[in-house]
Amino acid sequence: MHYRAVTRTLAERDKRHPAYKTPQRPIAKVSVLMTRLSSGLRLVQALAFIGMVSVAGSITMSFADDQPPASANQTPAQSDASADVALDDVNPSIILKGSVWRTKPGIVFLKTPIGVLTLSSKTTLKDIRASQDVSFWIHEAHLAVDIHKRADGSLVHRYLSGPFKRSNGDEKKLLRWTPEGEKAFHLGTHEPSLAAVQDGDVVTVEVDEDDTVIGVHNLQFDLQIGQIPANGSDVHLLLSGTVSKLKSNFIFFRTPVGVVNVNAKIGIKNAKVGQTMTLHMHRHYVVADLSAPNATAPARRFLTGPLEFASPDHASVRLWTPDGEQTYPTDRGKAALAGAKEGSPITVELNGQGSVVEFHRPN
Repeated sequence: MHYRAVTRTLAERDKRHPAYKTPQRPIAKVSVLMTRLSSGLRLVQALAFIGMVSVAGSITMSFADDQPPASANQTPAQSDASADVALDDVNPSIILKGSVWRTKPGIVFLKTPIGVLTLSSKTTLKDIRASQDVSFWIHEAHLAVDIHKRADGSLVHRYLSGPFKRSNGDEKKLLRWTPEGEKAFHLGTHEPSLAAVQDGDVVTVEVDEDDTVIGVHNLQFDLQIGQIPANGSDVHLLLSGTVSKLKSNFIFFRTPVGVVNVNAKIGIKNAKVGQTMTLHMHRHYVVADLSAPNATAPARRFLTGPLEFASPDHASVRLWTPDGEQTYPTDRGKAALAGAKEGSPITVELNGQGSVVEFHRPN
């Protein structure tokens, strides 16, 4: 689909705004992933098997319940090795960092720049503390969670979940993708308990810094997208699916990793049950595409991010899109832009041809 806009390269943007500079290396200290499933059907089956996402409310609070304070917008301090979020075009993919907000036995509630992320397990997560930070990844069928001490960055737990695959060169090793590349992990004392597991079976393991399996667990998560990331946030999310239900301001978004609750106030207007939606979040930008079922192009695109005028006369605004920075005329946004300060969030609504329909201020 072609959008009628003037594309600016990220390199040009970086010269003007060094703080926004596109990272030159991937995240080094983030979680892990797992080997790719051979088909979309097996992907859905595998993710359903481990229960990676449950409908909001099953193990976490709903949006109507108590929410973290406004400071949830702020990302926790990270080491230089993991300070930048890499742009990942794999779908589904998620990269989040969170700080511990509340805990219960086997359940951890995390504050992230986009809302509440809940981790739950019947076999682990018993020793999580408020002084720890969490890095969370999804990459296709792969899930990874790193838990670090905030004070010194030392690793407390690393969980890798995904299809089981033994090393070709050593049957006593398990292959797993990590941000540093695919690695082989010694099965260690867990070799007997994993002996009957077949390649492709979904297994969650905990590994240590010596690349040895030290635990076999179940691990689930629940993600609620309730806010626009604050400026400077380290966030990446790319999910496609269908709108399965609407309730008040909330969209029940059915994706390959489960149902995710999305607050429409992040800049999504007039979603309808049955529509296909692709949600893309990168740093402090949100792009949502809505289309009819089986359509080849979106009927509406909503671009949300900090207001930045592209010209001194305020005749156009500049926003990030998955295709690079683009500018849009403001002639249809005079009411929404009246009194708006640069840096405050703004949403541009486009039609299927890429023309501006309207400007909105996210609620």
